[in-house]
Amino acid sequence: MNRGCVAVGQVGCDTCKRLIEQGDRYLLMEEAAGKRTRVCVDCCLSEGHAAYVKEKGEEVLTFFPTRTDSEQRL
Repeated sequence: MNRGCVAVGQVGCDTCKRLIEQGDRYLLMEEAAGKRTRVCVDCCLSEGHAAYVKEKGEEVLTFFPTRTDSEQRL
């Protein structure tokens, strides 16, 4: 299960090992075995776990993109 979260306190990104400051957004990915992985916004964007989409005339960041990159270009 994936969850978009806001850091309360200092959290570390498990991908790039960067510190996620309080108030910054990150993605929490939880596997069936109970293993949790925290990923910062920059890593999510580079790995395709997040995207900027237009919503109500504004560009917003979402961890749950509904369209693939190829569909967005059409």
